[in-house]
Amino acid sequence: MIKVGSASIHFKCVEGEENIVIKVRYRVFLQFFVLLVLPGMAMAIGGEGNHLDLTTSWVGYASLLIFVVAYGFVMAEEYTHLRKSKPVLLAAGLIWGIIAWVYASHGFTHAAEIAVRHNILEYAELFLFLLVAMTYINAMEERMVFEALRVRLVCAGFSLRKIFWLTGALAFFISPVADNLTTALLMCAVVMAIGKDNVKFISLACINIVVAANAGGAFSPFGDITTLMVWQKGIVSFGTFFNLFIPSVVNWVVPAVIMSFAVPKINPETCEINVKPKRGAYVVIGLFLLTICTAVSFHNFLHLPPMMGMMTGLAYLKLYGFYLKKTHKNGKGSPGYDPAKAEERLGDTVAFDVFRNIARAEWDTLMFFYGVILCVGGLGFIGYLAVASQVMYVSWGPTTANVLVGFLSAIVDNIPVMFAVLTMQPDMSMGHWLLVTLTAGVGGSMLSIGSAAGVALMGQARGMYTFGGHLKWTPVIALGYFASIVTHFFINSRFF
Repeated sequence: MIKVGSASIHFKCVEGEENIVIKVRYRVFLQFFVLLVLPGMAMAIGGEGNHLDLTTSWVGYASLLIFVVAYGFVMAEEYTHLRKSKPVLLAAGLIWGIIAWVYASHGFTHAAEIAVRHNILEYAELFLFLLVAMTYINAMEERMVFEALRVRLVCAGFSLRKIFWLTGALAFFISPVADNLTTALLMCAVVMAIGKDNVKFISLACINIVVAANAGGAFSPFGDITTLMVWQKGIVSFGTFFNLFIPSVVNWVVPAVIMSFAVPKINPETCEINVKPKRGAYVVIGLFLLTICTAVSFHNFLHLPPMMGMMTGLAYLKLYGFYLKKTHKNGKGSPGYDPAKAEERLGDTVAFDVFRNIARAEWDTLMFFYGVILCVGGLGFIGYLAVASQVMYVSWGPTTANVLVGFLSAIVDNIPVMFAVLTMQPDMSMGHWLLVTLTAGVGGSMLSIGSAAGVALMGQARGMYTFGGHLKWTPVIALGYFASIVTHFFINSRFF
């Protein structure tokens, strides 16, 4: 402890953090004088080596304000139609620009550069992994895999209650492999085609799809961005995630059972539409599964980043795409060639182009991740995440903190929340790491704006699936949320 006049400065190291959290106790007048009149003095006192504590300076406050304003625009995307990547990209540049300027003015010319390169490396691994996954999803969509599934469900003649359960179950089991956004959009298309003008059914079914897709993504490293980040960080192994399967089922089934009683008892008419996947569709699905196996093997056995396995898997698709392109309309010019029969046999009129599928990736989402990771990384470098870690995981305890993460995910977004937790690196048991993975993944289901799936469905089923309609069922969804937490503590007690 160092005493400066009537003030005392306590140094405390938080396990797992490189930065030193400095707690400064001032008298009211001295605190006001140092923080507002002489902010430079506060920064100088906070320095340790080449690190400055900027949490109580104008730099910290300005960075927090920039991030809050930027995220306000993200949350208002539905109303402003301003793509969510734009405000966070600007915020990331401003936050790190301010940090670098302050550090350079104190003689630490390379400290900010080293820190931001670390954040960029984390983003690069996530970016390349997701780019391959999105490319495969787009390739399966181009080969009409999802359209064939949609038409088959629409024309099956199931009752609305059976469709409610079927779309929920498919959303739950498809989202661990595909992302929850794509899964939710596919199931919503089925619901809207069958429900037509039945607002009550479409609203209930969409809520069920959002809850199921988020719950299904929580027990798989590939199911959600948050689980992917935890797996790539090496905190939870690939197989350990599947211990969350039963809690995830509980999270979906509890509200689904209650909501199902409100589904109208109507049987839609059957239809005769028959859509077949294009040539090579099932091979693309097989290559995607092989790519997943490659990523898991690279990470588990070779101790390489999973994105290297995914990029290797992209080569599988590129080579097969080359084959599809070369053999497209094969037989043209030969005796007896019939273009109509050839098109029917080959199943498509435009040659497969893998680069078209890469171009159709969700670039706004990928840029959004960059902005979020750099913004949160900047706030962590300032020192806010160390303070938050001290309050949440030491003062409150990991259980309370991790349950709160789920509620934060419903209000903000699970990606910055989970990245903040990973940056804090609190000292927790494996059980609590699984708990925060679960809560961050399913917590967003409590509000329609709490997950990408919910936001997308509000746009797709505009006027039928709304924020207010979802909010009416929030208590029921929250019941499933707490039931899944209790289930996790009961069946996975060995991890705590």
